[in-house]
Amino acid sequence: MQLPEFKRDIVSIIANRLQEKRNFMQVIIGPRQVGKTTAINQALEVLGISCHYAAADLIGPPQPEWILQQWDLCRRKAQNGKSAILILDEVQKISRWSEEVKRLWDEDTRFGNNIKVVLLGSSALLVQKGLGESLAGRFEIIRAGHWSWKECRDCFKWGVDEYLYFGGYPGAAVLVNNEERWSQYIKDSLIETALSKDVLLLNRVEKPALLRQLFVLACEYSGQILSYQKLLGQLSDAGNTVTLAHYQKLLESAFLIRGLSKWSGGALRRRSSSPKWIPLNTALITALSNKGFEEWRNAPDMWGRLVEAAIGAYLINEGGIHNIEVYYWRKAQYEIDYVLRKADKLIGIEVKSGKRRIYSPGLEVFSKNCKPIRNLIVGAGGIEIKEFFETPIAEWF
Repeated sequence: MQLPEFKRDIVSIIANRLQEKRNFMQVIIGPRQVGKTTAINQALEVLGISCHYAAADLIGPPQPEWILQQWDLCRRKAQNGKSAILILDEVQKISRWSEEVKRLWDEDTRFGNNIKVVLLGSSALLVQKGLGESLAGRFEIIRAGHWSWKECRDCFKWGVDEYLYFGGYPGAAVLVNNEERWSQYIKDSLIETALSKDVLLLNRVEKPALLRQLFVLACEYSGQILSYQKLLGQLSDAGNTVTLAHYQKLLESAFLIRGLSKWSGGALRRRSSSPKWIPLNTALITALSNKGFEEWRNAPDMWGRLVEAAIGAYLINEGGIHNIEVYYWRKAQYEIDYVLRKADKLIGIEVKSGKRRIYSPGLEVFSKNCKPIRNLIVGAGGIEIKEFFETPIAEWF
């Protein structure tokens, strides 16, 4: 599979950094099956440098000694002044991985071994925890997000409606002509694998059934603002708000959902706000619904919810790459769907999926209270969804 435009940019970034004289570890993090391994393989084709690839995504997580074994195999390829690249995939699955990587990295630096290291991971929480604990000053992060509509358009010739429903997992694209098979693939190979391998296997979760229920509810109530207390009323397994907040962070670290905070002037108030639940890929919503494309498309309320979720997922995924924060805003009865923040600049966004433009008093109140540099209406009477997806998010600033 050849990667589309933005992912090809990742290939170029990886290749360029691995050719620099400065030697930092390259850490590529992102969801499962979005092309991280494909990107590094294509970068290696460009470079033509000897490499050793090893994946820790095994039935049972290997021990730290496994890292030493892989490192030694790469060192053999870097003898006699040659350079080599070591690629460790899903490294976060190994206990104390960052300590062992630091020890071997510092050892190579001390002895002048010309080994460049690339780490790949699908759990942001565990990867970044290890980087912060042991590898400060030794790494650069490259973020690979869920596929955008432009990428799916270029690679699979999809229209916007197909992207809104099928969501853009590239591995599932070949199955879209059989919706039942596509849905089962999303549930078995993506959702269940992410939950079992990237969350439950690697973190202490006392109530796994509660975590799974929270994920399902986040998809069911996508685009809605729900407090933890209200969620507890929907859950069959007893829990508390602290547990739900912890499980939310675990699901976010696996790139499955995001609980958006409310925009306010104070960081403390943002942290204490009720989250707005956004699945990071609309395939997570539609596959779990057990409803087909035509049923979604012919139900205006359902489709409108899917459009809003897709816009939110796009903003979050692109914002993470371009250092743009995403919030929602609400004051009394007034509300807008999304707020973008870059440094001290704000942009308000309201999503309208109907055929007629609907007056949005929320944007007016938001403007008076928060002084954004601009407001955007996406959909009816505003920017077409297709045009919004085609415009780089940074251009709005």
